[in-house]
Amino acid sequence: MTRRSDLLLTAIAPAIWGSTYFVTTEFLPQGYPMTVAMLRALPAGLLLLLLVRELPRGIWWPRAFLLGALNFSFFWAMLFVAAYRLPGGVAATVGAIQPLFVIFLARGLLGSPMRVLAIVAAIAGMAGVALLILTPQATLDPIGIAAGLAGAVSMAFGTVLSRFWQPPVSPLTFTAWQLTAGGILLVPVAFVLEPALPALTQANIAGLAYLGLIGAALTYILWFRGVARLEPSVVASLGFLSPVTAVILGWWLLGQALSPLQIVGMAVVVGSVWLSQHIQSGGQKVVSAIAAERAET
Repeated sequence: MTRRSDLLLTAIAPAIWGSTYFVTTEFLPQGYPMTVAMLRALPAGLLLLLLVRELPRGIWWPRAFLLGALNFSFFWAMLFVAAYRLPGGVAATVGAIQPLFVIFLARGLLGSPMRVLAIVAAIAGMAGVALLILTPQATLDPIGIAAGLAGAVSMAFGTVLSRFWQPPVSPLTFTAWQLTAGGILLVPVAFVLEPALPALTQANIAGLAYLGLIGAALTYILWFRGVARLEPSVVASLGFLSPVTAVILGWWLLGQALSPLQIVGMAVVVGSVWLSQHIQSGGQKVVSAIAAERAET
């Protein structure tokens, strides 16, 4: 499979994640963020475990729970704290700093080259997200900002460590381990912090099924597959597509206004994603050329 195919398949994940806000607000009961996060992760993880019929072994038990916490439990918890304490635009803009963290972590853990243009692309992506969803009336809350930054760092560590450890299993199995572990860790949090869910309607069940099967199981299989095949900074930059999808769905399905400034923000985001993957593609060509030259000599 070509690199372009890998990019397109990986990009499906953040594009689908952009629908989470619409599904959550339109189909799920409000006020149960940790319970919804747990129900999004644990049933999907258990279902995948039934399919793969393979449990972690040895060192992969603690690694699965650590990655499950970084990529799901802690990340989603911080995401909800930021969402509740900050306007959506501010929360998304703070979270958009994740690709920058990935660049520095990949340098430290993987020895990946730190390219100036990659940093420029990450900053441009943040600016595009800000133009896309940040409003002049947005207010700042220190706890919300801290939660947003903590969530971005958590997901960045999870992305880089998933590549650093290179699991000896398929992306399907790797996703099953992490989703299940992340869901298990969320159970006591939801039980202690939130009341029991009310009786679920058919719309609630449909929304949870979508978030679990499509928004978690399918998307994270594609995401971890991309992490294993592509440079982490390239994978992280694809996350900028999530707010773009969210804004487009809000305009298309909810009748929300789409301003010229938001259209500019979309163009900047798409340009930053293109620049990030173009930089990596050029770097790979240089490495291949050097390797071929050494082989000839």
